[in-house]
Amino acid sequence: MSSPKGYLALILHAHLPFVRHPEYEEFLEEDWLYEAITETYIPLINMMDGLINDGVDFRLTMSVTPPLCSMLMDPLLQNRYIRELDKLLELCRKELDRTRFDKPFNDLARFYMERLENCKEVFVNKYGRNLITAFKKFQDAGKLEVITCGATHGYLPLMTEYPEAIRAQILLAKDHYIECFGRPPRGIWLPECAYVPGVDKYLQEAEIRWFILDSHGVMFSEPRSRFGIFAPIYTPSGPAAFGRDLESSKQVWSAIEGYPGDPHYRDFYRDVGYDLDFDYIRKYIQSNGMRKFTGLKYHRITGPTQYKEYYNRPIAMERAASHAGNFMYNREKQIEHLYGTMGIPPIVVSPYDAELFGHWWFEGPDFLNFLLRKVHYDQHTFKTITPYEYLEKFPTQQVATPSASSWGNAGYWEVWLEPSNAWIYPHLHKAAQRMTELARQFHGVENGSLHERALKQCARELLLAQSSDWAFIMKTGTMVPYAVKRTKDHVLRFTRLYEQLKANSIDEYFLGNCEWRDNIFPNVNWRVYS
Repeated sequence: MSSPKGYLALILHAHLPFVRHPEYEEFLEEDWLYEAITETYIPLINMMDGLINDGVDFRLTMSVTPPLCSMLMDPLLQNRYIRELDKLLELCRKELDRTRFDKPFNDLARFYMERLENCKEVFVNKYGRNLITAFKKFQDAGKLEVITCGATHGYLPLMTEYPEAIRAQILLAKDHYIECFGRPPRGIWLPECAYVPGVDKYLQEAEIRWFILDSHGVMFSEPRSRFGIFAPIYTPSGPAAFGRDLESSKQVWSAIEGYPGDPHYRDFYRDVGYDLDFDYIRKYIQSNGMRKFTGLKYHRITGPTQYKEYYNRPIAMERAASHAGNFMYNREKQIEHLYGTMGIPPIVVSPYDAELFGHWWFEGPDFLNFLLRKVHYDQHTFKTITPYEYLEKFPTQQVATPSASSWGNAGYWEVWLEPSNAWIYPHLHKAAQRMTELARQFHGVENGSLHERALKQCARELLLAQSSDWAFIMKTGTMVPYAVKRTKDHVLRFTRLYEQLKANSIDEYFLGNCEWRDNIFPNVNWRVYS
């Protein structure tokens, strides 16, 4: 293709809160990681390997947040993931026997077994248990741009009272990214796409070149953006803001108006962990006897009905290919229209939660695979691109101040600041204030000393308490006791260590226990708070 009329930037936000519990032999919330590896990260890795092997040129952008990077590189969680895979493979073998006289279900049991065997092969043998090496490989090949996020996905606009906390979330994320990927990050996914004027100066300090906002963050900029969301704007401090395209976003993420609600796609909620006889499934659910998802799901969405038809994989693949063709056609028409109106090649920015692809929408990675192949072979209107590449091609853009915004419900802060979760912020603000106080008081402390270990752990506990996931869970009403406990635990550990530092009386046993539990960011530079 000589000169495309425009560009499509597909951006996936891969994030999970830091959930690691060495104090328990097994822990339900750790399943969030294991399910995401099996259903989202490995399918995406297989897709990119396949595209590269087949000579398909593509560009994809993906945030891999610091908590997720930390979990993917953690030996304890790597071992536990393999244990989980082995348990599910044993269940698949039992299922092959149980369904041997029921061909549609037997075919699905075999499909799941082969899929899980592939996961184990990719995870253990191909990438040596560390999937970060896969993402780094695709980045080094020039096909994937990996971007960072806030250090623990903290909600930055609710930290403006203590700007040191915003600065730490961004600078510590940059440090961690360099440790993982061997170079500085060029872009950032602001946690929850939440922006407030002033955040850009900390991005500039971290030498981050671009970030994403929801549509209204760019549309309501001051002055108004000339090309709306179809060209970036430079903030007064330097980094560029790209606006989310609502049309392409809704087609993919909406279960009602979008592709994932197709009746032929796999039903997320029907799972053998809930469907099968208790004594049969007991070994594969929670050790306390509570049922849980296993990932073996035999039914399709069918419709808004209790009765569900069995899942037909070949038909689901036909639907995924058809939807990919429809998405591509819509982008062709959209970009042709925009090019005619703007007179310059537009960029359509389509950001999604990565876990939508595979975990929530099982056929999502197949949809992406079909889409990237079709874009390469079947049309000449647009190309896929990363935002950084777009800035390199078109470096002259308008300067404007984006509007305060987020991609949460109603577009501002209401998901993360409302009656269910407002109680956490006085505690988070006090801890941020105290962390700044400690960093200034002990700035000259000797590296490697007991005091320095305690200061590092204070930073970790504060960062983990600030994760926006806990406020989000309190609002949505799922796993609320866990989110409340995590917030309180981290604040209490921080406070105890703060008081010990101030009293010059550090309990080394307590400190060691905190380091063992909350081992994120081993090299955390706590001095950024000063």
